[in-house]
This record gives sequence, structure tokens and C-alpha cells, in this order.
Amino acid sequence: MQFDLTDLRLYVCVAEMCNLTRAAAKHNLSLAAASTRIKALEMQAGVLLLAREARGVRLLPAGEAFVHHARLMLQQADLLHAEMGEYGGGLRGHLRLLANTTAVTDFLPEILADFLSDHPNVNVELEERANATIPRGVLEGRADLGIIAGSIDTLGLVSIHFSTDRLVLVTSPSHRFARRRSVNFAETLEEDVVGMPEGSTLQAFLDQITLRQLGHRQIPRIRLRSFEAMCRMISSNVGVGVLPESAVIRNRLAMPLTMVELRDEWSVRERHLLMRDRTTLPVYAQALVERLCRHYDAEHLRSEKPSQMLAAPA
Repeated sequence: MQFDLTDLRLYVCVAEMCNLTRAAAKHNLSLAAASTRIKALEMQAGVLLLAREARGVRLLPAGEAFVHHARLMLQQADLLHAEMGEYGGGLRGHLRLLANTTAVTDFLPEILADFLSDHPNVNVELEERANATIPRGVLEGRADLGIIAGSIDTLGLVSIHFSTDRLVLVTSPSHRFARRRSVNFAETLEEDVVGMPEGSTLQAFLDQITLRQLGHRQIPRIRLRSFEAMCRMISSNVGVGVLPESAVIRNRLAMPLTMVELRDEWSVRERHLLMRDRTTLPVYAQALVERLCRHYDAEHLRSEKPSQMLAAPA
């Protein structure tokens, strides 16, 4: 089967809008011309893809499968076009990466700075996403690599564990919790909180815990976009916060902070790199995977393992 990319784009648009008339208008086609193109696709596929109904169209089972593959083909075609243009402009690589808040805010800036310095002809498109949406983005070809933390359905993707993300409660040294070795997250619900914007994946995760599991709505006293800014507020006793352990270790050298272990199981989250097939990744993408894994191997070797200091009972 040989499909025209214009027809595939039209079909994906029809599938998303569930309306042939609106999709035709969006692609500057008459309804008759659009209908003819869809029928040609069905003839090539050898099956009906759409059910025509009074208020629009409905995808048939074959149509659901077809739209999935059509998206992949279009994404690959767009990627081919973009990368060839980059070759013409002297750029030899384009890497798309989806990652959660902790990755984007905490450790990727340092790793990507070194990576881009060593690969001057590669650019990186980094997008923050919620953990649960990242596997689908990689599976459907919207990203080459994904970084997630926690128990997430990886949808059959290749998954590489590279580090462990521990969330801890952070307080000023004068806060009453600072004398504790560990607490349950539920004990903190009445405290003033320093949080992140609602769109951040870490804040969304904590909101889910407080509302769905504990039946409590916790409104941060202030929302900040960086872990460093959060630590500054917490050190000034504005409130407490839940942050990645690695971010607190980095910032407590410059400001007074106390880490308190969270007893909740969800506070320990395994980090994984996701990809469709490691063997087919571009060389520069494989180089980033190796660099990320080496970074955490080195971190483990030189670490003083501060999490062990948090493990004593309350």
C-alpha cells in the first residue's frame, strides 16, 4: 500500500474532529473532494475506516488502528523533513525529550549542558509532561526519549532504570518537624506549604495524593517555579515543602534547610528512561542515554548516601 501524505493528514484530521465537513474546510477542500480522498484510502486499505452518521463520522475498529499508524507515518515524515533541513543548515541532529518536573528542573540542565557542549551540531527539544502522559508520547513518536518516575504503565516501551528519586519533607531548622527523623505526609496537611505551579508534574502528583487519597485540599502559601526558589522560601520559614532529595542536598550548602524522611511508600520513585527501540536510536541519542546512566553511576560512587541518615525511626 502506498499512501499519499496529504490524504493521511486529512484522515487524521477527520478522526480527531469526528466530522468530515469541518476537516475538509480546514484542509481547504470541498466536501466531495475530501470524501473522495477518504474513500480512496479505504480502497487502498481494503477495509472501511469510518462509519458515516447523521452528526459526523465514527471510527471503526480498523479506523482506530489506521489512525495510530497514520500519525506515526506523518511524524516520521515531518521528522525526516526537519532533519534534512537541519543537515542543510549545518545541524546534524535533533533530539526530542519528554520529562517530568524533577528531571526538567533538577538534574537535566546540568547533564544537557555538558551533552550539548560535547555535541555542538545537535539540538534538544525538551518538554515537561506529566509522568502518566510521557509513555504515550514516546510510543506515538512525538519524542525520541522519555524520563518518568514512579509506577507508570510504560506501554511495552524499552525501559532503563537509571536512578532513584526520593521525595523528602523540607523545613527550616527552626520548624517543629526539623527535630523529627521521619513523618507521615498526612501529618503535614495543616502546615503552610511552599509549592510549585499547578501545571508542574510534581505539584499535580502531590495534589492527587492530598485530595484523592487523604481527602484534603492543600493550597500552597506561595507557588514557585524552581527548587532553588522553593528552598529559599522554606529556609526563611515561610512554610514546608516536598522536594526531591537531590535538589535539597544541592541547595542546603547555600541556605539552612532540614530534610525529614517521608514514611509514605510513594515518596521513593524509580526513574526510568523510555524509548521505542534502543538499537534504532540516532548515535547522539544513544550518547545521551549513556551519559545519563554514567552520571548516576558516578553520583552513586561519590555519594555519602544521605538518604541513609534519614532512615532512622522517628
